[in-house]
Amino acid sequence: MITMKDIVREGHPALREKAAEVTLPPSDEDIQLLKDMLTFLKNSQDEELAEKYQLRPGVGLAAPQLGVKKRMMAVHFEDLDGKQYSNGYFNPRIIGHSVAQTFLSSGEGCLSVDREVPGYVPRYKKLTIKAIDLDLNEVTLKLKGYSAIVFQHELDHLNGIMFYDHINEDNPFHVPENATPLEDS
Repeated sequence: MITMKDIVREGHPALREKAAEVTLPPSDEDIQLLKDMLTFLKNSQDEELAEKYQLRPGVGLAAPQLGVKKRMMAVHFEDLDGKQYSNGYFNPRIIGHSVAQTFLSSGEGCLSVDREVPGYVPRYKKLTIKAIDLDLNEVTLKLKGYSAIVFQHELDHLNGIMFYDHINEDNPFHVPENATPLEDS
């Protein structure tokens, strides 16, 4: 079972390197790791289990956050329209995105970052992703708003990018051109 002690923290080299493509079909070990990542997210959102195992709640987890430099990510959350996202993905990639941007007014957090990092993190408002899911099907996901933000955060991990790299250093609460806060989207 994955716990917080398995998650590498900022400063770990795996968080700053571009992860390698997963050879397809994925190995049994890669499939099991991705299933374990998804289970961690589900457990982290279960109050009883989270307390028992001291898990910080998370909605997404990328393999580099476990020190594994492979293009794998898991998500488990409900978007603002009540749509459930709960799956693992091999080799996800962005195949299209909007010019318009959005951001969470409350900022973003990360299981690999043990501190508050105030500021707006501009993200594409809409996103289209292709990936291989846990059932080994090729999927195309059209995402908008909160789901687009979550997926971009995890995709960044696969490219060695941390969420705070997007925050304007001179003015952390600067609203970028073409951007509206998620509540207004």
